[in-house]
Amino acid sequence: METRQLEYFVAVAEELNFTRAAARMFAVQSTVSAGIRALEADVGAALFLRSTKSVALTPAGEVLLPEARLALEAVDRVRSAAAASTAGIRGRLRVGIFTNIGFVDLPALFGEFHASHPLVDLQLGASASGSTGLADDVRRGRVDVAFMGLPARDLAGLDVLVLAQTRFVAVLPQGHPLAARDGVTMHDLAQERFVDSPEGFGNRVVIERAFAEAGITRAVSTVVSDLGEIPRFVAADLGVAVVPALGLTPPAGTVAVPLVDPVVAWSLSVASRANPSPAVAALLGLLAARFPLPA
Repeated sequence: METRQLEYFVAVAEELNFTRAAARMFAVQSTVSAGIRALEADVGAALFLRSTKSVALTPAGEVLLPEARLALEAVDRVRSAAAASTAGIRGRLRVGIFTNIGFVDLPALFGEFHASHPLVDLQLGASASGSTGLADDVRRGRVDVAFMGLPARDLAGLDVLVLAQTRFVAVLPQGHPLAARDGVTMHDLAQERFVDSPEGFGNRVVIERAFAEAGITRAVSTVVSDLGEIPRFVAADLGVAVVPALGLTPPAGTVAVPLVDPVVAWSLSVASRANPSPAVAALLGLLAARFPLPA
């Protein structure tokens, strides 16, 4: 079994297309196909179901995929450890991010990281299912580390570094009957139409549970994938919102009122797997230094 065969296998498994996988690996398709056939012969099982229209993993392929990712990560760690003693950390760092994290200046953060570790290739990407999808990506080895808005109980099995903690506030249109209050409760908002993130996004997971525990079923009438844009939709009178206060600047035409009784907390964190690569460890060290939580 060769490392290159595992790389071809992971590429095809993620792309579910031999042509795209070959382009990603800078190889011709026949070479990728031959590598997959050799790997299938080595493990004694078909790894893909192939047709003229689609490619899918077999049960054996599903089992092999996380192990192949772990094996490739182990190879990367060996190479990185050897290189670090002479040329510094090298390799690839795949980071899952939100579409908008106003509290964290990602370009500046990764610019600083790159200045210290110029041989590390950075790949940053979001998930269509928000923090829930990113947590799954970390567990399955599709990304190395990811920014998270999920509570700790949803991150079992992952190493979690909390960067910041905040509370939720209600964002209301100016002139709303509740806008002049010092605080609002979930029951005050029970009959409102809501603007919120898609299901699976960390902030929505947290607040949905809080409303459910209060016995309230919300009506979410407008879904916006960019958390930072939600208050602007409130300003357009499409509903009210309940969002983390961290980094929030209410736009003209809106008022932010603390959510009370109960106060609902939200954490911004990063999650990774155990035994991180040198590149992941370096990024976590930078984040811990830049975002020390108060005692």
